[in-house]
Amino acid sequence: MSKTTFTRRNLLKTSASLGVMAGTGLLVAPALAQNRSIKIGSYGGYFEDSLKSHVYPAFTEATGIAVESVTQPDSTSWLQTMSQAISAGNVPADLSMHTPVNIIKGQRLGGILAPIDPRRIPTLDNVEVNFLHRADGRLLGVGALSFYYSMVVNTDEVDMRPKSWADFWDTGRFEASLGLPKNVNFKFLDIVAATFLGGTDALRSHEGIVAAVEKAAEIHPNVALWYTGESQMEQALKNFDVIGGMYFHDVAGLMAADGHPIASIFPKEGNVIDFNSWTLSEGSQKQDEAYEFMAFSCLPETQAIMSRKIGTAPVVDAAKTDLTPEELAAVAGTPAIHSPYEVYLDDETFITETWDRMVAKA
Repeated sequence: MSKTTFTRRNLLKTSASLGVMAGTGLLVAPALAQNRSIKIGSYGGYFEDSLKSHVYPAFTEATGIAVESVTQPDSTSWLQTMSQAISAGNVPADLSMHTPVNIIKGQRLGGILAPIDPRRIPTLDNVEVNFLHRADGRLLGVGALSFYYSMVVNTDEVDMRPKSWADFWDTGRFEASLGLPKNVNFKFLDIVAATFLGGTDALRSHEGIVAAVEKAAEIHPNVALWYTGESQMEQALKNFDVIGGMYFHDVAGLMAADGHPIASIFPKEGNVIDFNSWTLSEGSQKQDEAYEFMAFSCLPETQAIMSRKIGTAPVVDAAKTDLTPEELAAVAGTPAIHSPYEVYLDDETFITETWDRMVAKA
C-alpha cells in the first residue's frame, strides 16, 4: 500500500481482512450512505485543518458519511459548553476529542459523555489498552492519537539548540522571548518537576507543587506570552513574537513542513506524552455514524495517515502500521515525561490556584 495514497479500495481490502464489514456496517458503499453526516469536534488551528484535509475526506470516501468539523477549545470549557447545549436539547458535536483529565471531569459532571459499546467497534482490539479510557466498568474514551508537549525553538533565531529544559531559564539567552501555556493543564508544571525536582512524583504533595510553581516563577523574565490556546502560540511563532517555548510536537512539525523555521526538540529530560480520545456525546442522534468513525480511526492505516500527515504518534502497535523507523522517529521520541493525571483532579483546586497566582504576577 502506498505511503501517501489512502484509497477506498485499499481501505476496503484492509477492513475486510479485519472483519470490519461484518460489524457495524463500516465502509458501506457511499451510494447507500447518502445524506449521512456527523459532527466531530477537535482542537482548532493546524490540527483541525489537517484532520479536514487528510482524515475526514478518507473517511467520507470510504463510507459516504460527510463530516462537519466543529472547532472546540483545548480546555475544560468545552465540557461546560457541551453540558449547557445538551441540557437545552442541542448536541454541539456527536464525537469530541478529550484528554484523560477532561474525560474524568465529564464523567463526574454527568450527562455529557455517553458510554461506548466496544462490541460496535470491531477494530478496537488494535488500540493499545493504555489508550482506552474505562471508568466503573464502562468505556468512555477510545484513543484517537498520542502526542507530545514539546520544546520548540525558532531555528533562525536560536543558533545553539537547548539540550535541557533548564536552558529556558537562562535570561542571557531567552529574555522576553518564550511562549508558555497559561493553563496548568498544559503540563508545563510536569516539565518543571522533571527538570528540577527529580520527576513528576514530586507533584503528589502540596509541598512539591509549591516548589514546582516557585521554580516556574523564576522563568517570568523570559516569557513574552502566556498563551491560552494553540492558535495563539502558532501565530506568535509565525510572527517571531516568540522564538521558543512549549508547544505541540505534531503541530510544530506541520509548521516546519509549511516552511516556517520551527524545530521540535527532545531535551535530555524528555517531553510530556499525552493522548486524546474520541468520546460520544449524550443525546447524539448519529451513534451509527459515530461508531463507524471510531472503527475507522482504530485502523492501523488511519493511524499511519495521521502520523504522516498530522505528526501524531499512533495509538496502535506501530508494528501493525507500515510506518518506517524514520517516520516513527519523526512523531515520537524518548525519554517521555508521564503526567500524574490524578494530581490534576484530586488536587485540582490547590494546583490551579497556586499556578494561577504565579502566572498573574507576570
